Amino acid sequence: MSRLAQTAGLTDIQQEILSTVRDFVDKEIIPVATQLEHRDEYPADIVEGLKELGLFGLMIPEEYGGLGESLLTYALCVEEIARGWMSVSGIINTHFIVAYMLKQHGTQEQKDTFLPRMALGEVRGAFSMSEPALGSDVSAISSKGVRDGDEYVLNGQKMWLTNGGTSTLVAVLCRSDEGHPEGTAPHKSMTTFLVEKEAGFGEVRPGLTIPGKIDKMGYKGVDTTELIMDGLRIPANRVLGGTTGRGFYQMMDGVEVGRVNVAARGCGVAQRAFELGVSYAQQRQTFGKPIAQHQAIQFKLAEMATKVEAAHAMMVNAARKKDSGERNDLEAGMAKYLASEYCKEVVEDAFRIHGGYGFSKEYEIERLYREAPMLLIGEGTAEIQKMIIGRRLLEEYRLQG
Repeated sequence: MSRLAQTAGLTDIQQEILSTVRDFVDKEIIPVATQLEHRDEYPADIVEGLKELGLFGLMIPEEYGGLGESLLTYALCVEEIARGWMSVSGIINTHFIVAYMLKQHGTQEQKDTFLPRMALGEVRGAFSMSEPALGSDVSAISSKGVRDGDEYVLNGQKMWLTNGGTSTLVAVLCRSDEGHPEGTAPHKSMTTFLVEKEAGFGEVRPGLTIPGKIDKMGYKGVDTTELIMDGLRIPANRVLGGTTGRGFYQMMDGVEVGRVNVAARGCGVAQRAFELGVSYAQQRQTFGKPIAQHQAIQFKLAEMATKVEAAHAMMVNAARKKDSGERNDLEAGMAKYLASEYCKEVVEDAFRIHGGYGFSKEYEIERLYREAPMLLIGEGTAEIQKMIIGRRLLEEYRLQG
């Protein structure tokens, strides 16, 4: 039987990369993921293995030491990694978004300084938009960056920073009123600052504190933290792109790509849930036969597999649209929305197939059941995706006259 979620039209190089990643996931991630997750332990050995495979530089151009691959290749790799353990794909994703933002919007000096080391995994990236008093309302950001000679002074508190402790380069979105008079639209007075720091927790550089990890229901292993800036001074040449006021657009460009990544993660987790469900259904017996032979279970497996295929197709379409250079916020929003919702449903169906054993920490589906909800809110909730989708549809179908 062929595996679900196959992708047509891949090159030999893409197929070789995916085969290598799939083997790594099967041998190095799946056997240890649940144990590490239960201990909330950072997967250091797994991350080192991905570093050796070159995945930290997968989309970084070859001129900077990366592999120069497409978003599609990256998304398919993320799908495979999330099939093994979603937290690992999160570690890669935040690093990738910062590298992408540098590639697309950075000055030449910023690209030369950071991208070669990011390709090697020597510099690990994280990005920060959210704050304690806001969620999806990015325009309400209150953190500020104020010019002081050749430096900016940053103050504020950020929230939900993935890779907060292990990262050494953080792209931070702040208000910056310099050159933007009072009354300027909030999204036009935001700036992305590139903040270098030491890995670890506590005061990681003067004026910058990374408190301990936030204890979460799922998505464990990866460090999720706050970020507190209190008189943090950074050089003026660490404004992404060299010009203030462009931060909102830079971040949204990165998040748009991130939504394809979250869709890929949803596809990967859903695939793993289906694999666990279809396997268990053939082993567990009731009324003298495997439960897979009961029509009710066959219907459930059919629905699960169809959702896996549909989510994968939409994710691939969104990635290919972005790779073509076209605007893809509609496709990315649809893919993220559908993949995260279907992931939740497929995981729950696999959980139901496992019956009482699904509630036991000895079974892998218990971990997936706690991980899936994060995808419903990461990179924008379902409601935010629907707003994006609805507005774009009205642009496309606006009545004339």
